[in-house]
Amino acid sequence: MSAVDRSQVRPSVIAGSWYPGRPAELRTTIERYLANVEPTELEGEVVGLIAPHAGYIYSGQVAAYAYKQLEGRDFDLVALISPIHQMYMGTYMVTSYAYYETPLGLVPVATDLVDELAEELNLVRVQRDGEHSLEIQLPFLQYVLGEFRLLPVMLGDQDWGSCQRLASALAPLLTREKALLVASTDLSHFHPYDRAVQLDRRVLERVEAFDPRGLSEDLRARRCEACGGGPVIAVMLAAQELGAKRARVLCYANSGDVTGDHSQVVGYMAAALF
Repeated sequence: MSAVDRSQVRPSVIAGSWYPGRPAELRTTIERYLANVEPTELEGEVVGLIAPHAGYIYSGQVAAYAYKQLEGRDFDLVALISPIHQMYMGTYMVTSYAYYETPLGLVPVATDLVDELAEELNLVRVQRDGEHSLEIQLPFLQYVLGEFRLLPVMLGDQDWGSCQRLASALAPLLTREKALLVASTDLSHFHPYDRAVQLDRRVLERVEAFDPRGLSEDLRARRCEACGGGPVIAVMLAAQELGAKRARVLCYANSGDVTGDHSQVVGYMAAALF
């Protein structure tokens, strides 16, 4: 890559805290997580993934079950949809930078596709965002895919209509090159272990059934929780438009499985759409 204007680079806001900040340590960490995963045979081509976004020490191993599916596969473009945690400036937000940076290097934003997406949606372009749930997926993608272009969207309103509009605008853009959809989400937050498993089971069932409308209704009725529920729904809808017909939950765990503290846990899921 030729010299890049640093003013066009979104620097990492979580390297060294949410995941290792040194390149060698980050690579080793991802390698270890991936090595712990046995490959899962899927009856078809991978169109989308769902991965958690807590710190790697909590959810990195679960995320590895999703990204293991990319080994040996090539994708030129990744459409990565995350929620918004720290600020709200509209239904659809996108970085104004031309690159994301992690300790593993720069990820170029597909600015041409961002411009096209803006013709269909009211995209709010932002600087200085601190959104961890989008960035935290990038080192896994960099490690497994190498070079790719990124179409990043942070979703504010997660109602059914907003998800539908995003999916309908995204899908046509992803037919021109080998593209992958990724939804970033954690599940229930801060419930006792058994209650969390009960809530999260409903999300897993809706994903396995490839039922985005049912998931939307369950989230609206508070029968389950997912901070990235909207991204999951939008990615499922877009994946269906791109020909995906099945989904499989690859791994489920929660923070209590890592820390041993079952009093208040956060749920994590990895899944593939194919």
